[in-house]
Amino acid sequence: MRADSDIGDLTADGHRGRVKMHSRGLIPVTVVLFILACQPVSGRTEPGGGETAPAVTKVGQREYIVEQDLVLRNAGPGQPDKQNVWVALIRDFPPYQKVTSVVVWPEDYTTVVDEYGNHYAEFDFSNQPARTSETVKIKTRLVVNELDYDLSGCKGELPNEFVRPELHIESANPQIVDLARILGTGMDSPCQKVRAFYEYIGDHLTYTYNASNWGAQAALGPMGADCTEYASLLIALSRAQGIPARYFEGLRYLGVVAEGGARIEHAWPDVYLPGIGWVAMDPTLGRFRVDRETYFAHYTPDHIIVTMGVNPSTLRGSSYWTHLYWPGDVAKISVESSEWKVDLLSGGD
Repeated sequence: MRADSDIGDLTADGHRGRVKMHSRGLIPVTVVLFILACQPVSGRTEPGGGETAPAVTKVGQREYIVEQDLVLRNAGPGQPDKQNVWVALIRDFPPYQKVTSVVVWPEDYTTVVDEYGNHYAEFDFSNQPARTSETVKIKTRLVVNELDYDLSGCKGELPNEFVRPELHIESANPQIVDLARILGTGMDSPCQKVRAFYEYIGDHLTYTYNASNWGAQAALGPMGADCTEYASLLIALSRAQGIPARYFEGLRYLGVVAEGGARIEHAWPDVYLPGIGWVAMDPTLGRFRVDRETYFAHYTPDHIIVTMGVNPSTLRGSSYWTHLYWPGDVAKISVESSEWKVDLLSGGD
């Protein structure tokens, strides 16, 4: 769909959204997109398998309850002919996390699965009366593993998946290709190349929160970058050298007292390395030299995956959830609130 005109920005609890007017024939359609607050697909989503390999050691775990509340307000003057909301559901993602229970309200919803294997609850809120609110509540209980990786056996073939360029992952861009080649020169293994990419990103990118995903190439410019660009650049550099890499959007448990400016929404990658499998890393949190080892080849259990993929089709360019209603000329539906709550049940310090 092509946007005819933007009709405004929404803000709710610091979260950035976008309202756009679209048309199909004579029927106006309105889409609300939630953008990540920090922020080619093949048929297979788990090359090499998703279970813990011998080179991966589980060294601990944490158990959480994650609650999400989403409230949509119809300011009127009329009601939408049709309205749908898709909200991503936290799912099992071995070896990183295991979901033990999920409660979704309202109970009347349809489960949708996208090309990455992400799961969504689709709600039909058609004919919502003017000056009323619709609320979605999701409560998930899960266990997140802490993982260490042994990279000493970094030899073998790499799968030909998660290596193509896509929107925000410009791995075929000449600037990205040249940088990946230069950084990888003299490196004997994909593990050494990825480490060189990780070090470069930590040394050269300047962290600046931007509430968008400008993509990998933009991270090389003077605009600054947040977690979406840090993750996108590491993925693009890896893919430019034929090393599979994936993009995650999720949550970061911040504890009772969060550091200044920290946000619960977060993005990070993992990279497929020969002889090891998928290896977790977080170039954003590893940007300081004192933290480099903590976030390279080590999955810290404060990361909770919500979706995989930089552009899941169901989300239509948004993060975590998306919203579609029509006709937009008689109903104005806004995000009254969108909130996360993460409680640590066990395994904390």
